[in-house]
Amino acid sequence: MKAMVLAAGFGTRLRPYTLKRPKPLFPVLDTPILLHTLTQLRRNGVEGIVVNAHHLREQVKVLLHDHEDVQVQMEDVELGTGGGLRLAQPYFAEAPFLAVNGDIVHDFDLAALYQAHCASDAEVTMLLHDCPRFNNVRVDGEGRIVGFTGPAGEGERLLAFTGVQVLNPAVLNPIPAGVFYNSIDCYAEVIKSGGRIQSLIVSGHFWTDMGTPADYLKLHEDILLKKLPGFSSGNADTPFYLGKDLVLGAGVSMQDWVSIGHGATIGEGASLTRVVVWDGARVAPGSILVDSIITEGE
Repeated sequence: MKAMVLAAGFGTRLRPYTLKRPKPLFPVLDTPILLHTLTQLRRNGVEGIVVNAHHLREQVKVLLHDHEDVQVQMEDVELGTGGGLRLAQPYFAEAPFLAVNGDIVHDFDLAALYQAHCASDAEVTMLLHDCPRFNNVRVDGEGRIVGFTGPAGEGERLLAFTGVQVLNPAVLNPIPAGVFYNSIDCYAEVIKSGGRIQSLIVSGHFWTDMGTPADYLKLHEDILLKKLPGFSSGNADTPFYLGKDLVLGAGVSMQDWVSIGHGATIGEGASLTRVVVWDGARVAPGSILVDSIITEGE
């Protein structure tokens, strides 16, 4: 099983933070979310991964330079999800492959999704769930996807795409090479022509789309307070993650939950409540920070 991580987007909803780092490189407990994703793929049996990169792409290339099982697809122009998948198509030959968005955290059984797709006659199998904030995929009573805009018709329901899917490479053939294209537009044409885009519906799982600053902070809250599997805070007894080689000034206080990256400096008397401090960042003495992301000197 091979996989592609879609990591080329601009992350506009996370500005100004994405002006400093691409979203897949945002640290989660001091480790870029992209590295968490790669670890999860390998644990699910993936051998051979493509990661596409456009926005601040050199940072992605540097991060992954020693990952021998990863091929970084450097995209000089914005290609969108469909265009990025189309460019990577030769890497996958004719075998179905897994594609995951580079800004999500979840606990799905990816191997089971892959097996379900291979046992079907679908051209694409999209992992869906009920998430009212994002529900816009129309699914019929047999789990077949019939559209990507509401409202639901008779015998249909609206569900949300998790950002995880398995594709037959040939489904990408109609996408013109080297231009911006959304994969959903490709799938809509497949449906219109009678092709099968199937859903696999899941529930009882953890999933988050790290799309906004509030989502990013909530992810850390979930990890540090709920102790999500797959993430180690380094100290199971407290909701505080402290990276290596950081400097904590005298009288620093932390409340609720806090994550501080390696090499950071927290000035004397600072107070942090529900705060993520990136690696190497500095918090000025006496600062009072609540629900904040600190990326550099304050």
